[in-house]
Amino acid sequence: MTGLAVRELTLSHLRSHRRTELVLDPRPVAIFGANGAGKTNILEAVSLLSPGRGLRRAGAEELIRRPEALGWKVSAIVENAGQLHELDTRAEPGQSRQVRIDGKTSPQVALGRIVPMVWLIPAMDRLWIEGADGRRRFLDRITLSFDPAHGEAVLTYEKAMRERNRLLKDMVRDAHWYVALERQMAEAGARVIASRRAALARLTEAQHGAETAFPAAELSLTHPDTDLPDAAEDLASLLEDNRHRDLRAGRTLAGPHRMDLAALYTDKGVAAGLCSTGEQKALLISLVLTNARALSQDRGAPPLILLDEVAAHLDAGRRAALYDEICALRAQAWMTGTGEELFADLGDRAQFLDVTEAETGSNARLAPKG
Repeated sequence: MTGLAVRELTLSHLRSHRRTELVLDPRPVAIFGANGAGKTNILEAVSLLSPGRGLRRAGAEELIRRPEALGWKVSAIVENAGQLHELDTRAEPGQSRQVRIDGKTSPQVALGRIVPMVWLIPAMDRLWIEGADGRRRFLDRITLSFDPAHGEAVLTYEKAMRERNRLLKDMVRDAHWYVALERQMAEAGARVIASRRAALARLTEAQHGAETAFPAAELSLTHPDTDLPDAAEDLASLLEDNRHRDLRAGRTLAGPHRMDLAALYTDKGVAAGLCSTGEQKALLISLVLTNARALSQDRGAPPLILLDEVAAHLDAGRRAALYDEICALRAQAWMTGTGEELFADLGDRAQFLDVTEAETGSNARLAPKG
């Protein structure tokens, strides 16, 4: 089966790129260039071919190239299972981004069905020692790769929760104001919990028997002060029972919005937060590769893999092992680094993209290699 690959990519007035056009084959893409040249902006453009705000979580206005301040656009031709799809996402100043798939206006969630992807960026390096928000986002991105409808459930839950929190802050005590919102939160929240647990179970299964140079992690979901029930009716009861406590706090204290992802370095029996910096990075890479492996098993093809500046944080042995695993998966991985030499072990297994900075903006050209 033909895998998943971006065959053409065009960036227009997006961040440092005035206009960049690329024609690609299914091999991994090694992007190199000086800091500030615009390498990560290319990865960000690819990430916008999935639901959400991309790998930097940027709003539509933040993506606009300055000083022109014109609308930006990312378009691509993507091959998936032997079929070509035309994808287009754009935003005009002051407007939210729009998505078109094969010439038709589409919801963002539809992108997840065509272009599943996973990514790792330097901002995630402190994932295991910072707050739970980042770990939930990391978990939800993994969950979204398995279940494209997960994003809608999260948004529905969060919207209803914001309305409930407004009532709590205003000290509204009349139960009638809460019932419908709590029912909506419970129904969406049950879907969120079920999808997250299913994703972790799938990752655990994909780790078993895998031969890899990266450490395995024992994963679990936690909540700060309660075991969250699975059923919507039980979640609704929990919200009702907690209403007086939530009124005192002025916010909702229990629910899937407070779940956390815990990881244990399996071979050492050490929590990820207590591991060395290098071990924490290796655990993250391991989870990204496991996610890709599971998706490849489930769908017959791996997702796109985006890895920003990952090579610089690995020794030569692990770097070579990473490339070998990506190529074994037959994944189109997009990787950035400051020097071409960081990707030397890929040889002709990859295509090389040289990104430079000029007065007119970032320039990107495929370098002759292999």
